Amino acid sequence: MAGKPNAAIRYTAMRLGIFAGCFLVAFVLVRLRWVPAGLGDANLAWVVLLSLLLSAPLSFVLLRRQREEMSEQISGRVEGAKRKLAENRSQEDAADDAARAGS
Repeated sequence: MAGKPNAAIRYTAMRLGIFAGCFLVAFVLVRLRWVPAGLGDANLAWVVLLSLLLSAPLSFVLLRRQREEMSEQISGRVEGAKRKLAENRSQEDAADDAARAGS
């Protein structure tokens, strides 16, 4: 299996870290009134939305290598599962053929 054993966990943690950093920056910018605040009580929702809009492209660019490692790890596991399924099917077919030949 290619890649690190915990590529998905590492990618997710890094993505959450980027989001947390963007949330902190957006929160400070809204508090300093450099960015407009949300309407009424929607200030926190506005900061979360702004953080998502900032963190998505950053994650796409900065975490390309980790995303590829995670993809390789997942595709390797899927191929292994397909191979095991095919082996089990062939064993069941052979057992079924032997049972039919014996009767």
